[in-house]
Amino acid sequence: MSLETAHTLAPETVDALQELTQMNIDSRDGLRYSAEQLKDSPIATMFREAAEERARQAAELQHYVSLNDQDPQRKGSLAAAVHRSWIAIRDSISSDDVHAVLAEAERGEDHIKAAYEDVLKRTAGSAVNDVLQRQYAAVKKIHDRIRDLRDSTRK
Repeated sequence: MSLETAHTLAPETVDALQELTQMNIDSRDGLRYSAEQLKDSPIATMFREAAEERARQAAELQHYVSLNDQDPQRKGSLAAAVHRSWIAIRDSISSDDVHAVLAEAERGEDHIKAAYEDVLKRTAGSAVNDVLQRQYAAVKKIHDRIRDLRDSTRK
């Protein structure tokens, strides 16, 4: 058995990177959408910064997929796009509620956090484990910040 390197990842690891790439793209898009709902508030700025972090993470994962002669995931999921559309419809008939936007954003962050936890278990010891651990720490930091903001705006 040969030693796994960044250029010779196991097919299961490449598949996991593809999953996380899509999750990062979905998160990026959701955070951008949330920022648009909040206009020019400090929370909107934080959402934009978090979206840029997700874009960087997706690009890094795409790089490792490409190193393994695979076409990296470039789009978010249809389910996430449908969810954003549902939120837009709901928001158009409800009041302008920062707490509701934060609650939806935190729900999305729950999904990406859980996806990283799952992938870290499935790919323990892989050549990209350090990358995944670092990205997970960034995901958790943003998740916790959004959760805390949500809790602070509870009525």
